[in-house]
Amino acid sequence: MTEMTMQDERRAALEAAQVKALGLFAAIEDAGLIAAGRTETAVAEDIFALAEARFGVVQHWHRQIVRSGPNTLTTAADYPEARTIQADDTVYVDLGPVFEAWEADIGRTYAVGKDAEKHRLVADLPRVFDQVQAHYAASPEITGAELYAFAQAAADAAGWRFGGAIAGHWVGEFPHSRWPGERPQMAIWPANTAPMRLPDHLGRERHWILEIHLVDRGRTFGGFYEQLL
Repeated sequence: MTEMTMQDERRAALEAAQVKALGLFAAIEDAGLIAAGRTETAVAEDIFALAEARFGVVQHWHRQIVRSGPNTLTTAADYPEARTIQADDTVYVDLGPVFEAWEADIGRTYAVGKDAEKHRLVADLPRVFDQVQAHYAASPEITGAELYAFAQAAADAAGWRFGGAIAGHWVGEFPHSRWPGERPQMAIWPANTAPMRLPDHLGRERHWILEIHLVDRGRTFGGFYEQLL
């Protein structure tokens, strides 16, 4: 098997895991799990049960994260007090299911009510993601710090603040979190001054998750969108 074939197969496996994770999101939406009056904890528990029952997922490389209202200003590193989803909240869901040997990492945001600004934020999330992804594709030598700065600028140009301390991280075979490497180089953030296309510890192409976390300028609500870069 050639090196190029191995690289292609790894990327294909990660993309297949992502397609399955998107199917899980479709099932979450069809089941109406995200709704006003439900607690974040109940939604997360229902997602866990649905993932196992419908998709055979029994392992998640990170906890299911469901954040609503002011909790959408927080990141995965935070542990805010769980709250009940209100009628005009934004709600974001961050999932890390493991499909066979491969990790998926998918985040999506919903506007529960009819607030126009919150629906604008939900619509802007994938658009800003596409802008940042296109800039990465066009910049072969880009560093994690440079891509993070570009994500901040794209958020600002869209009328939002960038809410994340990072804009993504490595992903791959489970558990990628145990791979050796310098911590600053594992994420898309100001501390990563290394080119993102440097090979990993085994000399392979490095694969990244891109995270877009937008919050309003008054820091009252936010949204989150992530998938393979």
